[in-house]
Amino acid sequence: MLQRNNIQAVYFVGAGGIGMSALVRYYLAQGKHVGGYDKTPSPLTERLIAEGAQIHFDESVELIPACFRDPATTLVVYTPAIPAGHAELQYFRQGGFEVMKRAQVLGLLTDQLQGLCVAGTHGKTTTSTMAAHLLHQSHVDCNAFLGGISKNYGTNYLYSAASPFVVIEADEFDRSFHWLHPWATVITATDADHLDIYGTKEAYLESFEHYTTLIRPGGSLILHTGLEMQPKVQEGVTIYSYSRTEGDFHAENIRIGGGEIVFDFISPRGVIRDVQLGVPVSINIDNGIAAMALAQLAGATDEELRQGMRSFQGVDRRFDFKVKTDKVVFLSDYGHHPKEIEQSVRSIRELYQDKHIAAIFQPHLYTRTRDFYHEFADALSLLDEVYLCDIYPAREQPIPGVTSQLIYDNLRPGIVKHMVHKEDLPDIARQGQFDVLISLGAGDIEDYVPQLTDIIAERAQAH
Repeated sequence: MLQRNNIQAVYFVGAGGIGMSALVRYYLAQGKHVGGYDKTPSPLTERLIAEGAQIHFDESVELIPACFRDPATTLVVYTPAIPAGHAELQYFRQGGFEVMKRAQVLGLLTDQLQGLCVAGTHGKTTTSTMAAHLLHQSHVDCNAFLGGISKNYGTNYLYSAASPFVVIEADEFDRSFHWLHPWATVITATDADHLDIYGTKEAYLESFEHYTTLIRPGGSLILHTGLEMQPKVQEGVTIYSYSRTEGDFHAENIRIGGGEIVFDFISPRGVIRDVQLGVPVSINIDNGIAAMALAQLAGATDEELRQGMRSFQGVDRRFDFKVKTDKVVFLSDYGHHPKEIEQSVRSIRELYQDKHIAAIFQPHLYTRTRDFYHEFADALSLLDEVYLCDIYPAREQPIPGVTSQLIYDNLRPGIVKHMVHKEDLPDIARQGQFDVLISLGAGDIEDYVPQLTDIIAERAQAH
């Protein structure tokens, strides 16, 4: 049986996922043999291989290297997106290996270090990446396991030998965040999602309520105002509220204009004046307040917080401006939940009030489309023009009658709308009559973004 202090090799089934790859980097930094399987090569898997990971892309037990075949020294980590019948996963389970979910491994780290966790239906990747940047550039420092690539560091993993803190994005999918034991946590939102897992909105809220029981005594819960859930913390846990305009942590004197957003940060410890957002979109006021609250509780100084907010460059695929000129703007955003999309569109509308704003949207999952097609249509109807792609299935099989047409048919009257294939996207970039174009979705639509960026950049130069 594997002893935790005897781990010499770590094998990842699903090594190229954004969350898994941070753990790949962690164990590489620990000097372990690291390898694994992923379904398809990507720029991220290429970087992991260059950093020393042994990754292959064919599901085959024969391809597992010899150094990962000893149950006494090998830890196996998998993602819930991997099917139970996966040949390599079955090999390890039947061979007596210790097999753990990614979330279980992160849970071990929150036992060893002081976990600063960010949970919520949306906003958690940007908020956790902001918090990690605030601390990493401060005297406090931190380790971090993030759900997106930080533009400041070009990675989703930060390492510190000295800091007692670890920043973790706490994922509610498959109840993964129930393995964590935070020292402090933010909950950004509890809009129902993953109903393929939870079944009902009530069960989804109960899952967040259980998560709050896992906060360590003496720790903190930083809860967005207006959430439906009822926290159930242990004795000795302090509950704080936050939002853009009210709560223990909030903003005052917000100034938006000239491509900049500046505000005063109000907290139980006082006021930090003239905080400037490095990524000036209005949803980042909320995200920034939560990140500053976490970092302040961990010991960052006022000036470190101010400097960190100003120098934050954002996260790949979160309000990720690819082309930004006076003539045309193109950005990529990971938004795949109706509330996320609504907030994204409202933030863009605030920046570009008089512009024709269009979006390409690829729905993510048949179940999410089935459960929320009305809400998707409402959110997308805030745009001037919508291009709808086919549903990205990810881990799911098709559901009869569930297609992007459900969203299309419920868009508001008068909106310009199109059903398109991914192969049409370059022509849309060349010929579309937009001032601002947003690529929305968590699927493989991202693969087209570099090509669309080149086309739209050429278009901007031609004007």
